[in-house]
Amino acid sequence: MALYLVQHGISAPKEIDPERGLTTQGRAETERIAQVAKGYGIRVAKIVHSGKKRAQQTATIYHQALAVEVPLEAVAGIDPLDDVRPFAAGLDPGSGLLVVGHMPFMQRLVSWLTTGSEDMKVYQFQNSGIVCLEAEEETGGKLDWFIKWTLNPNIS
Repeated sequence: MALYLVQHGISAPKEIDPERGLTTQGRAETERIAQVAKGYGIRVAKIVHSGKKRAQQTATIYHQALAVEVPLEAVAGIDPLDDVRPFAAGLDPGSGLLVVGHMPFMQRLVSWLTTGSEDMKVYQFQNSGIVCLEAEEETGGKLDWFIKWTLNPNIS
């Protein structure tokens, strides 16, 4: 199994929706990518999200499309400006976890896991897209994370 990271779908501006829920486009793109993931037979054991409305809505769409049996869970420590290191330290590469979060946290998490630096940009997320990470254990037990594949609403 792997670790799956998803940036929430496109959300409404605060002026339109103070809770910043998904727009019609955000919902449609998330549903489309979630169905592609389902078609590829992606196996997710658990989905967690930040608790913000847009992340919860995105997580719900993936949860339904991928028929995940374990209930959704809001977790602390994955808000946009949170430190990625504590969250990264608790990750199990074999857990089949899908995490729905926000920028810049998600981008910094991928950078931290793959390079050991939060500031080295290695991947540009798209709303609703998935980044699949896997890890191999090195000598001494250190995990060597790498990007295995991505699915995104736009290829340009």
